[in-house]
Amino acid sequence: MDVRAQVAMVFHLDKCIGCHTCSVACKNVWTDRPGAEYMWWNNVETKPGTGYPTRWEDQERYKGGWKVGKGGELGLRSQNKVDAFLKLFYNPNQPGLADYYEPWTYRYGDLFDAAGGDDQPTAVPISQITGEEMKIESGPNWDDDLSGSPLYAENDINLESLTDEERAGLFEIERISMMYLPRICNHCANPSCVASCPSGALYKRGEDGIVLIDQDKCRGWRACVSACPYKKIYYNWKTGKSEKCILCFPRLETGQAPACFHSCVGRIRYLGVLLYDADRVAEAGKVPNDALVESYRSCLLDPNDPDVRAAARMSGVSEEFIVAARSSPVWKYVMEWKLALPLHPEFRTFPMLFYVPPLMPIMGKIEGGIYEHDAKGLFGDFESARIPIQYLANLFAAGNRGIIEGVLKKLIAVRHFKRVQGHDDVADEYVKRLLREAQLTPEQAEGIYELTTIATVQDRFVMPPIQREEAMPAGCSAEECKGSCGLGRTESPERGG
Repeated sequence: MDVRAQVAMVFHLDKCIGCHTCSVACKNVWTDRPGAEYMWWNNVETKPGTGYPTRWEDQERYKGGWKVGKGGELGLRSQNKVDAFLKLFYNPNQPGLADYYEPWTYRYGDLFDAAGGDDQPTAVPISQITGEEMKIESGPNWDDDLSGSPLYAENDINLESLTDEERAGLFEIERISMMYLPRICNHCANPSCVASCPSGALYKRGEDGIVLIDQDKCRGWRACVSACPYKKIYYNWKTGKSEKCILCFPRLETGQAPACFHSCVGRIRYLGVLLYDADRVAEAGKVPNDALVESYRSCLLDPNDPDVRAAARMSGVSEEFIVAARSSPVWKYVMEWKLALPLHPEFRTFPMLFYVPPLMPIMGKIEGGIYEHDAKGLFGDFESARIPIQYLANLFAAGNRGIIEGVLKKLIAVRHFKRVQGHDDVADEYVKRLLREAQLTPEQAEGIYELTTIATVQDRFVMPPIQREEAMPAGCSAEECKGSCGLGRTESPERGG
């Protein structure tokens, strides 16, 4: 057993308000340089929608991620031993500038230096690449809040497996159905970008699993751009190097949350440590699509198990990471409660960014102002959900709708569990039935509520003390930690983030 530590993330989609504050924070810190104008290491997409770059999920076109070959082995979609060299010079599967957008600014001098006249002067848009006047026809989130538009939303590849009735219900004009999907690099456990790099510039940090690019080794072959199925690696046309999200590791190393996490208005973001068995990752990716979620869960190791902690120490995992893993909010969401799911697990990269699917598109389908349960089953009628269950399954469970229904049942049960505590319009026995059906205990339901709604900064961002003054005291161990190091303890001193 090869135990690795991974800084992992959870995004709770029911709390995302689509404000793009995270995107702007990241942009201001990392990609305000020449050659990086079109890059958005963090972006927020409206779903259904085509995303950024356009239809990035279509791997028939872009050939990203891994595939299971005829011999049952995993192989890159983007290249093989025969064509890898040729694709260094020409790769037809890379997104072009039109798939992203041509970045622009405005000729603001026109506003101040225009001659007097009867018309209001305007600032003309100009390309940040050519400097020429241009017509704006696309942007990094051109689909924003336009999920009801046939021009954009109906081109979402995840809609292709839906029935005509589901598609028609999704685009009813009187109730446009949409959700927000924030995306950053997933810092995958089985990253196809790292495997594709001919220069060996991409690597996964051993201590925390963050995927980085060595700018001295990068030769700008852009094989990584093709191989990443999430299209979260970009080519800097000014430097001739590839760039990507670095999870703000300089901030992590000083005890601060990444910029997008720190700035999040909805507090949807959670950061913690997971322990996983690297020896099992490749085999876990060989199962059929509908079994991928459970297969990847089987690779994650319980940090509260003494045998796992001992194996982690034997593998070189530091005591700080072991302590952090035991208080990790990500472990709770992903494994203890099984609420958070990976985005497109069928890409087989084992992403370490997990999402709690949104409940509101389900609860939002109302009749007469009341969401009817008993008339349509204990948890209501999933078939009439505003966003079809199959659509969510295509996003987060490789098409396995049973996994999505299980998550939504738990979220509904928690909502009613808390409602019965302050109102008398829900019967206590009914809530007990909901909890049993959702396979939740009252203690788990209370824990989900607290971490979702009233969690402190220390609860949401549990980071090991790497290169910071708030280091683990001498003699502190994973078994005897009293919280003096501040890892996930509410009584710990306030930290940045």
